[in-house]
Amino acid sequence: MKSIDMNTKRTCAIRAKDLYKVYPNGTEALKDVSLEVKDKDFIVVIGLSGAGKSTLLRCLNRLVRPTSGELELFDEDITCVSGSRLKHVRRRVGMIFQQFNLVRRLTVLENVLVGRLRFNSSPVGLCMTLLRRFPKREKEFAFECLRQVGIADLAFRRADALSGGQQQRVAIARALAQEPEVFLADEPIASLDPRSSETVMQTLMQIHEEKGIPVLVNLHHIDFAQRFGKRVLGMSKGELIFDGTCRDLCRDTVSTIYGDKAEEALQELDAA
Repeated sequence: MKSIDMNTKRTCAIRAKDLYKVYPNGTEALKDVSLEVKDKDFIVVIGLSGAGKSTLLRCLNRLVRPTSGELELFDEDITCVSGSRLKHVRRRVGMIFQQFNLVRRLTVLENVLVGRLRFNSSPVGLCMTLLRRFPKREKEFAFECLRQVGIADLAFRRADALSGGQQQRVAIARALAQEPEVFLADEPIASLDPRSSETVMQTLMQIHEEKGIPVLVNLHHIDFAQRFGKRVLGMSKGELIFDGTCRDLCRDTVSTIYGDKAEEALQELDAA
């Protein structure tokens, strides 16, 4: 599986400058957001629901087009790309959602193979995919992705027979099969129990460390941000108001990020 040489001169995976996103109903989801995601970053973004975390991730891989500002992916301007160029951008970014978005009637292996579709885009390849017939080399690659996330033994089970944590690991394996150069994860543990949440976060960290892939993940949980975030971003009302390490995440900072709903976050911070 492809990895990134951490010794190369390329150190910035994503660069955003002065990003704004205003939705048609007038909601200002992002306000003047600027940040850089480096190759060595494992970033956790925290903030209340509606703070702009999800919109930020969707702008970074161009699922959403920013209203204004500049956006670069590995030094390529992607602010206004469209068509085939936009598809290419999205292929370089592995996206993981809170909802696993698996094809429930397919097996785990077949769901992972969906992440390989861009490598089988010929008419014959697409036809074989529709018939659920895949080349041996593609199956071997998909198995390797499943081994990466620790669920190769579940390859032939239907996706809808798995637990929530297992399904999220299938989603991560599917993103891995895409051979991305950066991972974005939008609330990947929000619907999981603590044990499954731990496993999913450890899986993302392992991928980051072994493959040299930068990760940007939105979380509600301060304790997980403290334990896994090499770098922590705090958002409030569409603005990026904190950028530091978990050691910099003091009570005053958490109170500023969460406002009048800071009590639960502060309890998690004190317990971490």
